[in-house]
Amino acid sequence: MGGDHGVSATVPGLALALKHLPASVRFLIHGDEARIAPELARAPELARRSEVRHTDKYIASDEKPANAVRRGKGASMWNAVESVKAGEAAAAVSSGSTGSLMAIARLVLRMSVPMERPPLVVPWPGLKGVTTFLDAGANVECDAARLVEFAILGEAYHRVAYGVERPRVGVLNVGSEDMKGHDEVQQAHAILRSGRLDMDYHGFVEGDDLSTNLVDVVVTDGFTGNVALKTGEGAARYITEELRAALTSSLPAKIAALLARPALRRFKARITPTPAAPLLGLNGLVIKCHGGADARDFGRSVGLAVDLAGSDFMSQIERNMSRLGAEPAGDPA
Repeated sequence: MGGDHGVSATVPGLALALKHLPASVRFLIHGDEARIAPELARAPELARRSEVRHTDKYIASDEKPANAVRRGKGASMWNAVESVKAGEAAAAVSSGSTGSLMAIARLVLRMSVPMERPPLVVPWPGLKGVTTFLDAGANVECDAARLVEFAILGEAYHRVAYGVERPRVGVLNVGSEDMKGHDEVQQAHAILRSGRLDMDYHGFVEGDDLSTNLVDVVVTDGFTGNVALKTGEGAARYITEELRAALTSSLPAKIAALLARPALRRFKARITPTPAAPLLGLNGLVIKCHGGADARDFGRSVGLAVDLAGSDFMSQIERNMSRLGAEPAGDPA
């Protein structure tokens, strides 16, 4: 029921996803059955492989996370996460409010690693592919142990999401030299290069390395990560708007733009972020699809959920956490 388009995007998105998923995959659709039924009627195969769990309660996009936790029980988002906890579903996918989804997932599923909240994972487009970047804003202050946990989570996720057998991991810093950076990044660097983890650790990377794909996974605290992310998004918008202005400035420019349309579409696809972001570190899989997602985007997010659910993603995380001497345990809160 969430996102800008609600069931007009989510249900058709499931139908699109079915074209690329194994025949064994089935869906639990949580929401208002009266609004879902007309969309399902247009997709008979999806209707056959789905069960609708009716609730007319849903969490609005502007709902404060604290309110979502207090009053959200029985809402479609809450029920979807509950279905993962109950073992009825392998993963939950939602386009609803990020803050509310994170708060509900943390309360219902608990954390599998001792951190305050799941890190926000974003795909950073680069010259040779995509870099997995975390944390993009959830955990503003991070000690060395937290940064190492991010490395473990991000490495396991990148392997499954992008098919890289042994992702290279780097820590974002003010320089690539070993002696640079504050105590937290220095301590995390020492742990990651110690060889205790089954990980291809590169070392420190700088901000201008994010788009060169020097490494596959870049780790940082949520404050630095959010500043970097917003700066990158602003630069991308500036370039896109300047390009649009240049290509509509005159009749010859418009003709050139028309001729270059296929190349421009490829350019847009390259700089457009992947619609799905997993909430890592939970005792269960939860995928956040962006709020403006259309059916195609939602279908891609569901495909990612199926890939993660069918992998040994969680066990990879557990193995590396145990090598740290900190076997992941349920959050005591």
